[in-house]
Amino acid sequence: MKFFNFFTQELAIDLGTANTLIIQDGKIVINEPSIVAIDRKTGETIAVGTKAMQMHEKTHDSIKTIRPLKDGVIADFQAAENMIEGFIKMIGVRKKFFTHMKMVICIPSGITEVEKRAVFDSADHVDSKETYLIHEPMAAALGIGLDVEEPVGNMVIDIGGGTTEIAVIALSGIVCDQSIRTAGDEFTMDIIDFMKREYSLLVGERTAEQIKINVGAAIEDLANPPADYAVNGRDMVSGIPKQIMVGYQEIARALDKSIAKIELAILKALETTPPELASDIYQKGIYLTGGGALLRGLDKRISDRTKLKVHIADDPLAAVVAGTGIALKNTHRFSFLIDRKSV
Repeated sequence: MKFFNFFTQELAIDLGTANTLIIQDGKIVINEPSIVAIDRKTGETIAVGTKAMQMHEKTHDSIKTIRPLKDGVIADFQAAENMIEGFIKMIGVRKKFFTHMKMVICIPSGITEVEKRAVFDSADHVDSKETYLIHEPMAAALGIGLDVEEPVGNMVIDIGGGTTEIAVIALSGIVCDQSIRTAGDEFTMDIIDFMKREYSLLVGERTAEQIKINVGAAIEDLANPPADYAVNGRDMVSGIPKQIMVGYQEIARALDKSIAKIELAILKALETTPPELASDIYQKGIYLTGGGALLRGLDKRISDRTKLKVHIADDPLAAVVAGTGIALKNTHRFSFLIDRKSV
């Protein structure tokens, strides 16, 4: 048995719309953008992750960049396989014939059976011999240290790149949930549209992402506001590159409608929560994870709307992959893991 374990490779994968994180041996070994660059003529993979992101929106006719995941699920099957394979190669060369690869991959709670099979198939194509799936809110709950097996209600909100997952968890299961396709990518598009509308300035996804990171906010009254941010783009009128300064209050207005959709989904989830679990949530509050949790003032805005305490995870970006890593080490224990037999 020891000989067999020596060749076992275990990976916990947070296959996100915006970023992919992989844990091996309890450590995050991959934290890269979910993107792949392909040679149009040969179909070969040129780059994955950060290198591919550096090429994004800057390519010529011979190269195309693809984000294989959209709204939390695989949109381009072949590109997803190429990306996963590229990340596994980054971790290190594995022995082809004597390796038993075991994976736990997290998925949105609103995923369909067909979409689940697409994830399993992608894992099969990169030689995984044992594959499990875990829903993102459950992984997030494990990652922030909640005891999901207890008869106690916990509400977890994971705001990722493609989806916002809202779930009430108790007794190793999701009691009620809401999965909406309004999240980080939608915020990015809101900023692009705002820059066009207010400043007649064309900016790309990468620039909009930097605006979101530097001056992104959910409310217009922050206690510690960030400094205005310089944005470079192309003037839609003259066609000449120019620079303008943007403040957090403008971005808060730009993101208002999308954040309101998330608030509405939270309220819907609370409305369907059994009263005993609602009592637990009142005492414990709501837990925020995912990249969207870093949006300035979002916790205060949700708290004001729900009249509940809102806690942001210590490391919201890594919470889901950390929980996936815990599930990987306890696949025999957690009944909520999905394997191929249960699909």
